[in-house]
Amino acid sequence: MKVILTGATGMVGEGVLMECLENPDVFEILSVSRKPSGKKHAKLKEYLVPDFLKINLNDENLKGYDACFFCAGISSMGMNEQDYTKITYDTTLHFAKAVLNQNPESTFNFVSGVYTDSSENGKFMWARVKGKTENNLQKLGFKAVYNFRPGFMKPVEGQKNVKMLFKPFVWFFPMISPSKTLSLHQVGEAMINVVKRGYPESVLEIEDIKNLAN
Repeated sequence: MKVILTGATGMVGEGVLMECLENPDVFEILSVSRKPSGKKHAKLKEYLVPDFLKINLNDENLKGYDACFFCAGISSMGMNEQDYTKITYDTTLHFAKAVLNQNPESTFNFVSGVYTDSSENGKFMWARVKGKTENNLQKLGFKAVYNFRPGFMKPVEGQKNVKMLFKPFVWFFPMISPSKTLSLHQVGEAMINVVKRGYPESVLEIEDIKNLAN
């Protein structure tokens, strides 16, 4: 399969990219990001875009792909709802529309988060915005949309984009809460497998992701 991937310069996107590069079912990856990933591989093409909101909805650079793995994102810490919505909701929906226009039979995988609020009415701002994003992606008309809700994600060996504050938890957290833990290898593998064979649920919680990765 041929996939578009965003977020390659962040922890989640880099981990998923590394899985795609190693997986024989993926033979081409288009990394769309604001800056280079720093990786070189025969499968990998890069498309640098300074502002995702300014991508032309008929951009032919996005044409000819089976799936989009949308792994770009930002923490809501210290952000107001308006700014977080612009980055998390507006940017994702705009990019998804551009992908859909060029690939109407494609699958869109969105990295959301555990405890995302599908009602859009809960007390946590980030969860409402993520829920709104999930809900509206479902309405666009893709062949399928899968909203991934991982918990703690252990980086793939060799990753560079892991924040220093995160590193002490890499080995500690999986030991104390294995049910809430995934590896980015599992997330990437699940993303590939759900494109290949589908899944009965559109919202994928931790156990669903583990099932798809096996």
